[in-house]
Amino acid sequence: MLYAIYCEDCAGSLPLRQQTRPAHLERLQALRAEGRLLLAGPLPAVDSEDPGEAGFTGSLIVAEFASLEAAQTWAEADPYRHAGVYAQVTVKPFKKVFP
Repeated sequence: MLYAIYCEDCAGSLPLRQQTRPAHLERLQALRAEGRLLLAGPLPAVDSEDPGEAGFTGSLIVAEFASLEAAQTWAEADPYRHAGVYAQVTVKPFKKVFP
């Protein structure tokens, strides 16, 4: 089943994001290689694809996991979570309707 992983950043997270990004992307690439990643990306803090120093307010990942527990376990092991980028992570089942 698909799960939406909604992550909210701590204030001032941009330096930690930049430092931890390679490890974060490596895990997403692994999901992609397994054919389990539907989409992933950051949420800019301002209305711009490149928010610069404004940074990001969080991330959204939609991926396939065997269960809610498996999705939560994966999300909790994210390098951004361990580095203190994320203040809160919410994982919920997701049903793709479109496209």
